[in-house]
Amino acid sequence: MPFVSLLTKIIKSLAYLCIVNNNPLNHDIFQKISDTAEELKLEAYVVGGFVRDLFLKRSNKDIDVVCIGSGVDFAQHLFQSLKGDKHIALFKNFGTAQIKYNEFIIEIIGARKESYRKESRKPIVEDGSLIDDQNRRDFTINSLYLSLNKHNFGELYDPFNGVQDIQDGIIKTPNDPDITFSDDPLRMLRAIRFSARLGFKIEAKTYVSICENAHRIDIVSQERVTDEINAMIMGEKPSLAFDIMYKTGLLVRFFPEFVALHGIETINGKSHKDNFYHTLQVLDQTCALSDSLWLRWAAILHDIAKPPTKRFDPKVGWTFHGHEDRGSRMVKGIFKRLRLPLDEKMRYVEKLVLMHLRPIVLSKEIVTDSAVRRLIFEAGEDIQDLMILCTADITSKNEQKVAKHIKNLAVVSQKIEDVLAKDELRNWQPVFTGNHIMQLFEIHNPKHIGMIKDAVREAILDGSIPNEIEFAIEYAKKYANEIGVLIK
Repeated sequence: MPFVSLLTKIIKSLAYLCIVNNNPLNHDIFQKISDTAEELKLEAYVVGGFVRDLFLKRSNKDIDVVCIGSGVDFAQHLFQSLKGDKHIALFKNFGTAQIKYNEFIIEIIGARKESYRKESRKPIVEDGSLIDDQNRRDFTINSLYLSLNKHNFGELYDPFNGVQDIQDGIIKTPNDPDITFSDDPLRMLRAIRFSARLGFKIEAKTYVSICENAHRIDIVSQERVTDEINAMIMGEKPSLAFDIMYKTGLLVRFFPEFVALHGIETINGKSHKDNFYHTLQVLDQTCALSDSLWLRWAAILHDIAKPPTKRFDPKVGWTFHGHEDRGSRMVKGIFKRLRLPLDEKMRYVEKLVLMHLRPIVLSKEIVTDSAVRRLIFEAGEDIQDLMILCTADITSKNEQKVAKHIKNLAVVSQKIEDVLAKDELRNWQPVFTGNHIMQLFEIHNPKHIGMIKDAVREAILDGSIPNEIEFAIEYAKKYANEIGVLIK
């Protein structure tokens, strides 16, 4: 046997032994899959991310299984053999199935061969061999197979030296990247997501191919693109992914507003910060404080309107007046285009973008109970998330400046807690409602209902009256008399 081939075999064996020593296939689910393969006289392999993560010593409860035959039939037989908490979903048109079994999600598919048309990322699918299935894999690190067959249970198949690429920390395609990315452009985003998530470097030829094929992302449905973006955002440090998307020319294809934040402009020796990289830093800092996807989206969009509101004033330098208001109004259009939900999640992001400067401005002033009440009232149950966003929004190379701003925000946070405790505003609802008004007053002009409600609310927020019904009624009577509304 040639020395190189022998060395490769030894490396694969060592990698396999490393896995076996950690007993990854000892769980009963793998024995059940093996028994099903034996019963149906089919070959079956666990492949992809589960195997990759074994080498990386990362937990993964998602198991991808390839069988040489019908994935749907295999899944149905396997499901019948399982006991415990289980559920099956069959996708016969695609030849796939999903089984949820206890803590595992098992995706089962028959080995297949794929070919593509240039105008579509949807492949023409045919039944295929193990080699055909290997050749359709996206990256070498996801092209590792562990046999679940009785005669060679646990044997590692590594046709593209994926183990070595895992050890070297490299993302690259098994075949020509131009063909890989042109066939399925979504793989460009997946390459970037894996790079950011695993801390791997995209191999030079693969990186160049992403740059050259970036325009091909246009044929992918926005829903699929957004799924990948959300997966990146939920990583530990999504700035890495967004930076690569920007540099490869992908980001501008579907998120030009974000790209518009990039760059520094200087006039008369006065420059503004690069709001693109500022936003990425805010995003990472938000991720360190919260795992909420929608709070992270608020971080991404908090300064999105700075480009259209940017002005240069010779006296004060660069200004972005009203960017929080305009940014909040931009959220719906961006969410709609990116196929993000247009519901309370969007309204939550709109609110945080609109209010993201409020606590910071408040921290520069004398923090009065009245100002804090208004902040609590307008932020509602999202007050803590707003404070997280404001804290994450503090970025500067000047450590003393950062420390000062954080200290000031801490004062505001404490004041919020004090007012919440004192005024019982945590779940604040107006004590005085429209029903009270209808019962107390003779209303002929419907506008008077809103005027009286607003007057009472403002009095409570200003601290003029306690947040109690008897004081609210007394104040309402006084105000109603001022505007000529009669008491019943």
